[in-house]
Amino acid sequence: MTQKIPAILFGVLLATCGLQLVRTAVAAPVTQPVAKDGVTADRVAISRVGGGDAQAPLVEPGPLVGGNGVVEPAARETNIAAQVTAVIRQVLVKEGGHVKAGEALVQLSNGVELASLQAAEADVTAEKANLARTLKGLRLEDRDAVAAEASAARSRAELAASVAERTEQLAKSGAVTQDELDRARRQAQTEQASFKAVDARVRAADAGSRKEDIAFQRARVLAAEARAQQAKATLELLLVRAPIDGEILQVKVREGELYSFQGNEPLVVMGDTRTLRVRMDVDEHDIARVTQGAKAWVVADAFGARKFTGSVVDIGRRFGRKNIRTDDPTEKNDTKVLEVVIELDGHELLVPGQRVTSFITAR
Repeated sequence: MTQKIPAILFGVLLATCGLQLVRTAVAAPVTQPVAKDGVTADRVAISRVGGGDAQAPLVEPGPLVGGNGVVEPAARETNIAAQVTAVIRQVLVKEGGHVKAGEALVQLSNGVELASLQAAEADVTAEKANLARTLKGLRLEDRDAVAAEASAARSRAELAASVAERTEQLAKSGAVTQDELDRARRQAQTEQASFKAVDARVRAADAGSRKEDIAFQRARVLAAEARAQQAKATLELLLVRAPIDGEILQVKVREGELYSFQGNEPLVVMGDTRTLRVRMDVDEHDIARVTQGAKAWVVADAFGARKFTGSVVDIGRRFGRKNIRTDDPTEKNDTKVLEVVIELDGHELLVPGQRVTSFITAR
């Protein structure tokens, strides 16, 4: 009996599976809706405003293309920076002032560099003096002294030769010893050698300096001048000058501060404000209606409805993201825009960096 239990259980399992298959085959579709859901779906919604459904007509484009813009100088703003890290010694300009190209803006600390330049210039003066002395040779007084020394040496040589000759005659008669004769001869040879040395100095004084000495001294002058130019260039780096004519829009440093050229902050911001422009963001859907030379105007919140007129002078060549934000929570920021530049006719009230609303007469 115990051996038949597994077989019985297996048979019950097969019967259960077969019963389930039969129920699945004869069951109703699972997608059949429930009765109450069908009643809900059959209801007809009644419009609260009345009338039938109709598609809204497309809005025709207006005569203007609008967009946000920002005021900027004619050549855009220029950030002036230094090429070295140093302490700000003196700020030579003020905001709102006008400067010419090359005019000094900021003086950085330059005590060490100034001393180096002075030392280099002194070296140039010394090397040039040495070159002049090398080219001219000995002075007249020095040449006269050498000539006199040569004359004296000649006299001593002649005297020593005469003494040696007499001593030799006396030695033949036995009046002097051989030792005295040798001393007289050596003295004559010594005086003659001294005369030749001084005579060579006289000829050298008359001939002047050697070509090699002159070339060497000229090279030393050039090296000293190069060091002076290097010191001057290093000193010039510490005086920041204006690269263009324009107005000082912002001074970002104060005297005594440490400026680092590796940072992103400039020393001074300037621009040519004789003519102002507005850089406007134009939506990609409107760019086909904007043309070069089209009339335009801008308005600013600070001046109410006053219009500042101008014309389109430049149209960008590449779409990008919006540059000007109005801080309006309903503003679309994910649209593509193209930059359009408007040159203003007058600018006595507008300020670079000011946000404006721009309008262009459409095509």
